[in-house]
Amino acid sequence: MTLPRSLQSRVALSVGFVLAVLWIAAASTTAFLVRRELDEVFDSALRETAERILPLAVADIIDREEEGITQRLSPIRAHDEFFTYVVRDDMGRVLVESHAADSGVFPPWDGPGFQETATHRLYSDEALQGTVRITVAEPLAHRRSVAREVQFALGLPLLILLPLALVAIAVAVRNSLKALRHFRQRIQSRGVRDLSPLPTDDLPSEISPVAATLNDLLDRLREAFEAERSFAANAAHELRTPLAGAIAQAQRLQSETADDSARARAADIETTLKRLTRLSERLMQLARAEGGRMTTDMPQDLCPIARLVIDDIRRAGHADRIALSLPDAPVLSLLDPDAFGIICRNLVENALRHGTADGKVEVTLTAGGRLVVANDGVALPPDLLDRLTHRFERAASTAKGSGLGLAIVAAIAERAGGTLTFASPRPGMDAGFQAAVSLPLYSG
Repeated sequence: MTLPRSLQSRVALSVGFVLAVLWIAAASTTAFLVRRELDEVFDSALRETAERILPLAVADIIDREEEGITQRLSPIRAHDEFFTYVVRDDMGRVLVESHAADSGVFPPWDGPGFQETATHRLYSDEALQGTVRITVAEPLAHRRSVAREVQFALGLPLLILLPLALVAIAVAVRNSLKALRHFRQRIQSRGVRDLSPLPTDDLPSEISPVAATLNDLLDRLREAFEAERSFAANAAHELRTPLAGAIAQAQRLQSETADDSARARAADIETTLKRLTRLSERLMQLARAEGGRMTTDMPQDLCPIARLVIDDIRRAGHADRIALSLPDAPVLSLLDPDAFGIICRNLVENALRHGTADGKVEVTLTAGGRLVVANDGVALPPDLLDRLTHRFERAASTAKGSGLGLAIVAAIAERAGGTLTFASPRPGMDAGFQAAVSLPLYSG
């Protein structure tokens, strides 16, 4: 038999099984003791019946005028006679017998005292120096019937109370495990990057060590992730100055050399260094997205931030490719302005980089806090859409990029309580790509 996986069911079944076994054992022991007491009571009744009837029978026999006559006593009214008796003389002749007496039940005289046959329990006694003898018989079936009734009376509560006891045990176990269920719910409701310690004050002493071990594990994981993020952020920060210096040297080399081949190599070096600079910026953004605070204490209007980011991208040479649509009313959110700026910049730059060369990039911020960025291009397969938020995952295009932009957006959205969704082709169209971020709004 396989036990259920639920701890509540296991405890309830185990306690119920133990309770049933103990009840059966107690009922059996009680029935055995009651049977012994009943045997003593019935034996006492047999003996007293013989001792009461024998003097009456002797008086009746002495007053008879004729000897050896059998007298069968007639009942006053019909009834079940559990005790039957015969009175015999020393020669075995029956002098008196009860109305339901069966001569085949009574064995030959074997002296006074108790005697038992296959069907009856008997008691015999004598008077007048053994000339008058009485034997009283009781069917053993009567005793067995009484014993069965006692056993049934002891077992009946088991059939009624055991289901009720199992329900009561299940309710008690469920209430006892309420703290454990709340602990499980707290774990399930956490985000994938929430590694703060779990409260353990309301847990039973049996579960507290498990929770303490889990908190220790969370502490070690948090320290490991913090070390990883710190390394990435510090490395990216430290690379900015030498990369800027190297870019300046490459640009100076281009302006000072007259050799076209050397100028071309210097231009390639400048391009590579700029790519490393963008990668370091993305690494710093990713480190902040995974470890920094994503909300502020005061709500901010997202519209001016979106306009500022788009204007900055337009000045970089994409003025005619970006169409921005903002609502008339402010869009208030507790999302950190820098975090929203990173989301907006990464989505727009990703759309510019991977869309068609002259295609428009439509940027829309709705009053409901939904930032939608869409571009033209070939529709992407669903399996690729599912992988776009993975680090260093890029769409199947020849455009240059780090493969971190969408991973950064997904990390910020998740930390802020928002969602990032993709659609390709664009809704209502046969091609294109759309990224939408639902941001948490300030409710007041």
